[in-house]
Amino acid sequence: MTNAPRKRVLSGMQPSGLMHLGNYLGALENWKLLQEQHDCFFFVADWHALSTNYADTSRLKEFVRELLIDWFAAGIDPKRSTVFIQSHIPEHAVLHLLFSMMIPVSWLERNPTYKEKQEEIKEKDLSTYGFLGYPVLQAADILLYKPDFVPVGKDQLPHLELTREVARRFNDIYKKSVFPEPKEYLTKFPKVLGTDGRKMSKSYGNTINLSDTEPVVRQKLKTMVTDPARVRRTDPGNPEVCPVYEFHKIYSPQAVQDQINTDCRTAAIGCIDCKKQVADKMVERMAPMWDARAALTSTPSRIDEIIHDGSERAAKVAKATLAEVNEAMKI
Repeated sequence: MTNAPRKRVLSGMQPSGLMHLGNYLGALENWKLLQEQHDCFFFVADWHALSTNYADTSRLKEFVRELLIDWFAAGIDPKRSTVFIQSHIPEHAVLHLLFSMMIPVSWLERNPTYKEKQEEIKEKDLSTYGFLGYPVLQAADILLYKPDFVPVGKDQLPHLELTREVARRFNDIYKKSVFPEPKEYLTKFPKVLGTDGRKMSKSYGNTINLSDTEPVVRQKLKTMVTDPARVRRTDPGNPEVCPVYEFHKIYSPQAVQDQINTDCRTAAIGCIDCKKQVADKMVERMAPMWDARAALTSTPSRIDEIIHDGSERAAKVAKATLAEVNEAMKI
């Protein structure tokens, strides 16, 4: 009896800054589980980062390398997963170009993220073709590897549906089923708040980074906002509106969560002690990543070897797909 072939999964991440706990808990923990059961392709989307950061590329290479170090330190295994950098595989750009010849502009203009980001990011000029057309590049990134599944949250479903529309349009125009339609692999992203109580985000400057040292992590937690009603130590609090308690839900055992819940509401514990408890648990979980990170940083050639091997494996798949595309298009 033969084993069924492993399903293929593809996902990528932009190198827009240092990775933080929101990225780790929201994506990397899912990736680690997926690589145990599937044929995974994970890539650093450095060209995608240019869609909003084209004017300042001074730290792009640094962010790419730091991202890879964080991935491997967090448990992404290059022996189980194919890890590569988008710009190292020129077929991404070629397929993007070919798709761009056949995609209606109206498909791109209706993309919900297009106008949202233009409203949010006022300090940058996003009236560029690259920003309007980034879903076409995204479709090329995905379809080049013909994955069965793409891990997404519910808010990203419209982007994946556009990719499926691109696949259908190509297959219909050229009367050949080159591209299967990838299915969504819905993942539940935990609620990860930053030190100011808003969603953890590089743009808010409220992150706890995977590369932060233990003293930095503890200091950031010390300054984290809590229930605004607890002005004095003797004031009772409400854990459900306290960002620190959200970290207890992630890092502390249920018994500790229950105890904190009770003690906070009765003012039996102060915010300083509450923060120290969650800091201890967070540091305990992050320590192995720090050790792995130190080892990787001390042997930079190891990262180069991994990316070289991953790029070779990815290139074989990408070249085979592009050959099918050229044949279908008769070019």
